[in-house]
Amino acid sequence: MRFRLFLALLLVAVPCVSADGLPELGEVAQAGFSPLQERRLGESIMREIRADRSYLDDAEATDYVSSLGNRLASRSPGTRQDFDFFLIQDPQINAFALPGGFVGVHTGLILAAQSESEVASVVAHEIAHVTQRHIARMIAQQKQSQITSLAVLAAAILLSRVSSQAAEAAAAFGQAGLVQSQLNFTRDNEREADRVGLQILEQAGFDPRAMAVFFERLQRATRVYETGAPSYLRTHPLTFERIADIQGRTHGLPYRQVADSIEFQLIRAKLRAQVETPRDAVAFFEESLAERKFLSEAAGRYGLAVSLARANDYGRARKELAALRRLVPASPIVETLACALASGAGETEAALACYRGALKTYPAYRALAYDYANALLQARRPEAALKFVDERLQLVTDDHRLYLLKARSHAALNQRLAQHRAQAEAYVRMGNVSAAVEQLQIGLKSGDGDFYQLSSAEARLKELRQLDEELRKEARRP
Repeated sequence: MRFRLFLALLLVAVPCVSADGLPELGEVAQAGFSPLQERRLGESIMREIRADRSYLDDAEATDYVSSLGNRLASRSPGTRQDFDFFLIQDPQINAFALPGGFVGVHTGLILAAQSESEVASVVAHEIAHVTQRHIARMIAQQKQSQITSLAVLAAAILLSRVSSQAAEAAAAFGQAGLVQSQLNFTRDNEREADRVGLQILEQAGFDPRAMAVFFERLQRATRVYETGAPSYLRTHPLTFERIADIQGRTHGLPYRQVADSIEFQLIRAKLRAQVETPRDAVAFFEESLAERKFLSEAAGRYGLAVSLARANDYGRARKELAALRRLVPASPIVETLACALASGAGETEAALACYRGALKTYPAYRALAYDYANALLQARRPEAALKFVDERLQLVTDDHRLYLLKARSHAALNQRLAQHRAQAEAYVRMGNVSAAVEQLQIGLKSGDGDFYQLSSAEARLKELRQLDEELRKEARRP
């Protein structure tokens, strides 16, 4: 149901016009689909994805996926493409590329993979789809179709890539269903992405054989899925010949045993701990540790500690944390958990001291920064929270989460104009300029702020209104 809302929002947000509005795909094909056009289309889809509850805005998990993706992308041959990697909270085994270098990874993929190289093989494959411009090629080939606007195209891409209910949702909105099947990658696309993806995988230091191993397991999984193939196979046709081709390409390579990173192990355990109810998650990790059914004892201890914290059993969680620290003496993920346990147990001063100490060791770790600011707000210290956030924003100006924390800090201080100004800046960085304009308008009507603050807010409102109008005109331009 949520993806029907996605499609409705897209069709409202980007008017379905042709001759005097958005370009028809015939025009796009004739003019060529440029990287800038790809990026704009990708950004329009991402605005809808970020607004959905399945979008996983977890700093630690996202930072891991981004680190993995950027490591792979940096080894991509002959490209200067910018990439953005993000997570979708969904049990389906899936990953997908969007126009403009956006690559989504379902949590189900990370949980189903048996090694980090398997996850990396899928991400490398998706990176190859982007660098080889497969989506742009498919868009250009729609000249003969009945698609009337890029809005329908954006909706179809969104549905076919993200939704596990894509067929039902797309069929409910006519033309999106027409293009969805044509947006599934061809066998030639897949073979090219396999070839380039294997190069990326090997150059980045992962096990290239993991790609064939994982795809073989996916193919076997089709026999047990009640609703047919896993989502990944619906948009990525997989054949025995394709797997054999991958195996042939890796046959002559020297054997390489690649150990999983501790970050992969811990983040995988964190995602597992969040899938079930707290009680079931505790039982899962307890059984895994008791029967030694784990790929990593450290991950098992970490997952159990996270699960116990979710169950509000902070005493046992701390015992597991102590055991974990003997296995992993230095990790920002472990330190973030330690501080969160103190905060959850109501030990305010100990938690704040923990965050300050951890930030000295890991100053750039986003999760620690967010949690520390949040802990200050919970401790009713908005002035300290605001000071900390402002210091961070001097170094990182494009972080929407920091602006959201800044807005909360101003709200706690009853500074309404500043609150809405910060909220507006968060929306700008999330790609929603119209919402930012609305926030500034609300702030200016609040009766708050001195002459300088009002003048600055009015100047920013004028600037954002102009930007919003330019974006609207650009969307309507043939």
